[in-house]
Amino acid sequence: MIFIGFAVWTSLLLTGRNPLPFPDFGSRIYSASSPEAKEVVVEILRRHGVYERFQVNTDGVLRSIMMDGTIINHPTPEVFERVGSAAACIGLVSNDPETSAAEAAALLRDAGFSGEVLLDAEPGLPIAFVLTDALNGSCLNFRPHITQMPSP
Repeated sequence: MIFIGFAVWTSLLLTGRNPLPFPDFGSRIYSASSPEAKEVVVEILRRHGVYERFQVNTDGVLRSIMMDGTIINHPTPEVFERVGSAAACIGLVSNDPETSAAEAAALLRDAGFSGEVLLDAEPGLPIAFVLTDALNGSCLNFRPHITQMPSP
């Protein structure tokens, strides 16, 4: 029985379908133009071997979290505007998202770029965004490990 469990676990890992939230390397987030666009992009990814792991939908954002950590979302216009109309984001895991965002913003400013920390893009979620002109149409965000995130 142990051998069968190990074999199943190994095959899941080899096919990119780790059933556990470990390790959590963060995410790469892309915004779709509509809920329908989000669904068709998720279907295209599925047809090419990148499967949806689960959805995390809130009042502000519809999210499909894929097995490889990619997130395809559709934010409300208000959330999209709050994040500076960034259509993509690099999500990083941090024990202290607010401090990590402040440090990243300072590093960006020291290098001559803008770096603004945004803490309330989605009230109730401990995600700290860094809006910057160092990334065209994109931003950074810092969040706790997936196991430390609140339920939507």
